[in-house]
Amino acid sequence: MMRVAFVCVGNACRSQMAEGFARAYGADVMEVSSAGLFPGVPIPGITHHVMAEKGIDLSSQFPKALAGYPPSAFDLVVNMSGYPVGGFAAVREWTVRDPYGANERVHREVRDQIETLVMNLVLELRRPRK
Repeated sequence: MMRVAFVCVGNACRSQMAEGFARAYGADVMEVSSAGLFPGVPIPGITHHVMAEKGIDLSSQFPKALAGYPPSAFDLVVNMSGYPVGGFAAVREWTVRDPYGANERVHREVRDQIETLVMNLVLELRRPRK
């Protein structure tokens, strides 16, 4: 089982969305966490709302600091922050717009992009390793 962390700036929108999708779609292949470089605000209501439209409940999730985890905590860090994240065994960069403070349309676009990226990662992890 791969230990995966999704990271963004505040751990309020993008990484929370990715964690929610990964828990729903990939629990058979990954243990999931999310974190932020500078968490400080709760998950916005709009983020909860657009994820609920997909049947994903984020009510048990909350912002956490990446600095609170040792480098050995994860096999893969998926970085959406746009800032360098080092010290981990493997880091994958995803370019995803930050929807914090944006309207529902932007949140939905970001949500849908993240859903596709997470599903592709799940499918990749399900492939037999040679």
